[in-house]
Amino acid sequence: MTNINIRTIFFLSTCISLAACNQAGQPTSASGAATVQDTVPVFILKADTARKTVELPAELFPYEQAVLYAKVQGFVREMKADLGDRVRKGQTLAVIEAPEVNSRFAESEAALQSAKAKWASSKDHYERLRRASNAQTPGIVAPVDLERSRQQMLADSATFEAVHRQSQAYKAVSGYLYVTAPFDGIITARNADPGALAGINTMLFTIQHNNKLRLRAAIPEIYVSTAAALKEIAFRVDAYPTSTFTAVPSRKSGTIDPATRTELWEFMVDNTRQQLKAGAFAYVKIKMERSGASFMVPPTAIATTQERKFVIRVHEGKAQWVDVRQGMTTDAGIEVFGNIAAGDTLLVKATDERKPETTAYWKVKK
Repeated sequence: MTNINIRTIFFLSTCISLAACNQAGQPTSASGAATVQDTVPVFILKADTARKTVELPAELFPYEQAVLYAKVQGFVREMKADLGDRVRKGQTLAVIEAPEVNSRFAESEAALQSAKAKWASSKDHYERLRRASNAQTPGIVAPVDLERSRQQMLADSATFEAVHRQSQAYKAVSGYLYVTAPFDGIITARNADPGALAGINTMLFTIQHNNKLRLRAAIPEIYVSTAAALKEIAFRVDAYPTSTFTAVPSRKSGTIDPATRTELWEFMVDNTRQQLKAGAFAYVKIKMERSGASFMVPPTAIATTQERKFVIRVHEGKAQWVDVRQGMTTDAGIEVFGNIAAGDTLLVKATDERKPETTAYWKVKK
């Protein structure tokens, strides 16, 4: 066999092999012609825990705060505290001068002593008549006189009790002349001076208890169930830009504000060193973590139209649209919920141009 024939045979066998390989790698149509399909990257869905640290605005509030008013009308005789003073519970802060209050109290004390003496006298009279009526000699005390004496004693006793209660009320009112601190704290406002007329609506002081502070933050609705195991948070304030402070969870409002779609969370701050000030704005960092397993997908895997939000799943070689709801957005991707499961094959880039039941060359992205 000549060299030309050998070369010819080799060339023909190579062409036949290439054609066979090309037909094996491409799908064929009903007429037997090869069809060319596009290559679409996909990934295998895995269960994961959604974690995220969010920074939210917050505000510091005093643990306790009270605005102190004059409880009776009179003139301010003395102001015993000033702006910035630290005071103790029960400490006298101001003295109100109201002579009519003192006069009524003195009158009530005198009336009390008079009623007490009258009751004691009628009681003694009744007791003597009762002892005499119990004696063996009959007719000494008429029954009607004994009953009259008993009724007088009861009337005087009731009068004494009424006057006694009235005296206690006047005593309590006289105590209103002294304005005292309801708790340990600091005077943050002073609104009167000696000699000023103090009425019932006259504000004298504002006092705050700020050894502990309340840190309140409005948590978006999407995060309210993601920090069940939260033990401590970090926050910062503009007054100390290089410092970080800590707070512990205290309580939650338990409701979503319909205006802001947030739940109010409160944290307790130890402010024994008096570095922080009530009323300051803060920025809290809260670690959010979903309690159960979640599915995280890249943002491009979610397609959005006017009617729906969906991912595209590959099932038996064909595309399927699966409606989903979005959860947290994290560095690992977007949390989604829907009729999906671990092990599903999803398109890396979903689009409404990829219609259901279409096929392609699905290539798993590494």
